[in-house]
Amino acid sequence: MEMGSVTGPKDYISHITTIKLNSPSALMDSNKRPLKVHLVTSTDSPEFTLLSQALTRTSLVGLDAEWKPVRTQQASFPTVSLLQIACVDSVVFVLDLLSLPLSSVWDTVRELLVSPDILKLGFGFKQDLVYLSSTFCSQGGFDKVEPYLDIRSVYNHLLHHKKHVPKQIKSLSAICGEVLGFSLSKELQCSDWSCRPLTEEQLTYAAMDAHCLLDIFEVFQAKVAKEGDLILKTTKFSNSNASLGLKELFRNHDTSDKVLRTQFCEALAIIQSTTRSDIARVIPLAGGKIQKSSYWVAAPMDEVLLKVVKKYGDRILLKDSDRKPKTSKKKGKKQSLINGISKQNHFEKFDEPQGTPPWDPSVGGNGYPKFLCDVMVEGLAKHLRCVGIDAAIPYLKKPEPRALIEQAQKEKRVLLTRDAKLLRHDYLTKNQIYRVKSLLKNEQLLEVIETFQLKINEDQLMSRCTKCNGTFIQKPLTTEEAVEAAKGFQRIPNCLFDKNLEFWQCMDCHQLYWEGTQYHNAVQKFIDICKLSE
Repeated sequence: MEMGSVTGPKDYISHITTIKLNSPSALMDSNKRPLKVHLVTSTDSPEFTLLSQALTRTSLVGLDAEWKPVRTQQASFPTVSLLQIACVDSVVFVLDLLSLPLSSVWDTVRELLVSPDILKLGFGFKQDLVYLSSTFCSQGGFDKVEPYLDIRSVYNHLLHHKKHVPKQIKSLSAICGEVLGFSLSKELQCSDWSCRPLTEEQLTYAAMDAHCLLDIFEVFQAKVAKEGDLILKTTKFSNSNASLGLKELFRNHDTSDKVLRTQFCEALAIIQSTTRSDIARVIPLAGGKIQKSSYWVAAPMDEVLLKVVKKYGDRILLKDSDRKPKTSKKKGKKQSLINGISKQNHFEKFDEPQGTPPWDPSVGGNGYPKFLCDVMVEGLAKHLRCVGIDAAIPYLKKPEPRALIEQAQKEKRVLLTRDAKLLRHDYLTKNQIYRVKSLLKNEQLLEVIETFQLKINEDQLMSRCTKCNGTFIQKPLTTEEAVEAAKGFQRIPNCLFDKNLEFWQCMDCHQLYWEGTQYHNAVQKFIDICKLSE
């Protein structure tokens, strides 16, 4: 059933259109501009050619990387599976480093990381650089990113109006929520990025994680310009006056600046090379010799971006100590025990349901399955509600473990979680908690249905309020009754008045629903997930 409210900015991530691998997708950025995603799996592909062309035109990129999650204190760093490069023209290139020959893309990636004409945006990108350098170790790795600007520094400036402020410990999702008005879903952060083919959801997640950096920077740049920190002028070059434009650039700036440290003759050769159709790079060497390279060359930054770099820019430098995995110095560490039982065995008892569930009539329950989903599986709660299962969430946003257990006991629910730390508490009973193994909501739903042998039929679908878990009134409302019930609470679109629809209202939160297009799409989705048509 559809809610009678317009989808807000916080919800658009979950409504992104389907991505077709190996082709651009019609996603939207935070300003509702078309966002195209290219999956690069070969250097001979059109996508790689587009990447090379894009890097010659852009002066700003957002960078992010993904790798298969590993346990801490491993003997080696994880191998990076994906490198995402988001460009300012609403294009994201996702480099599949497990498919691409690393030797063929090392030069391209290195040129990007050190190019003085491209500002790189990241979120704690030093960790990504360490893993990238390890992944490309046979090619020589990477040692720096320059110029670089961390989105956490951008957020601090937006929040405090100052450059030097105490560090704010915020996740990227939280920063997106405050700056852009929506929160990134981090559900796929720990998925297995080494599996191929990549799912549509994974590609969506990877692309948005990189491109949101540009959206945040756009807000930041507009703010500092408004405050008078930047002069809104640009320096442009054309084929006919590249030399004149370059002279003006050097006349107006300090040539000792780290971004403009290249000597005039060397910079002129680079500028001239970008006007060539074959995009060949010309590098002046000692003695006036010229070396050609097939790598791309970025166009110079405009004056506004140069000023941002000069005032706010930074760099990442890797030291020798950064290249060595931090391993535990303790040897022969004894296995930790919980009440005399090894942690591994203690956790394993929650991997499968044990004993009689609390909703069973034999132990005082009403016979209807009921679950409590903690914050780590909150999305699973909505999926369970969509198939008619009673699934509550904690009373508080950040409840203490004992409060979660007490709520589950009081309401005769099984607590669903992925939090291993929660399993350490010795007051847990074997039928109170179940550790969900799957990462994706659809797979989590099937796991819970199979594990607890839940009976799902088509009549149950969309029979609970997805907003609060409440049940609907028994009798549907007419359009007139729904309009009256919605006064001062909810807006019903005028286009529904002449469709003779039936409306349903939640008895708990009073939200109104109707059987529109979203309702029918949702029903079909869960018919397919639960295989009810077979």
